[in-house]
Amino acid sequence: MRILVVEDDPQLRDGITRGLRSAGFGVDAAADGAEALDMAAITPYDVTVLDRDLPRIHGDDVCRELVASSHGSRILMLTAFGDVDDRVAGLRLGADDYLPKPFAMAELLARVDALGRRVGPATSPTLRVGDLTLDTAALTARRGNRLLDLTRKEFGVLRELLAASPAVCSAEFLLDKVWDDRADPFTNAVRVTMATLRKKLGEPGAIETVTGSGYVIR
Repeated sequence: MRILVVEDDPQLRDGITRGLRSAGFGVDAAADGAEALDMAAITPYDVTVLDRDLPRIHGDDVCRELVASSHGSRILMLTAFGDVDDRVAGLRLGADDYLPKPFAMAELLARVDALGRRVGPATSPTLRVGDLTLDTAALTARRGNRLLDLTRKEFGVLRELLAASPAVCSAEFLLDKVWDDRADPFTNAVRVTMATLRKKLGEPGAIETVTGSGYVIR
């Protein structure tokens, strides 16, 4: 899942970005509303975490632009104001969810995950294919009864493969959803991560390579 974090406070922006990346998401970050709209015009984000009080272009106007553009991103609006009228105002702008500051990172992760599952067909927070099970809320993955010790990128790749199954995921798709705008499009990161993930999943092999197309778990 690809996420855009829009927050002008550098410390909070970095904290949110690190927390989301630790959950295996591909995350980009913007420091103001104008930068956010420029990035959203180039990259189709699944979820936008949007601070309401932004410089250059206010978060309300960013929200309106994203909704009007049929951008498709689910919007989680953040604000220092948590009264009912303020929450209602944010939702009426087109935001999908609303989280007042200060907030717990665990709650933000849960809300982002829930919004991400509303992009396209509804999916369960627990993904299962064969003997593979991945819990997007608890951030755990198992093969049968065996708990898998995965890196954040391995977890993210497995999550995308399970969510897409039985469809094939291209390397370009996985790079977009699990990495971020800093990733070199010619990198071999997906291939390397796939090799270590396959080793950790063990036998029989769970991930099939479809020549010329990508990877699939059936």
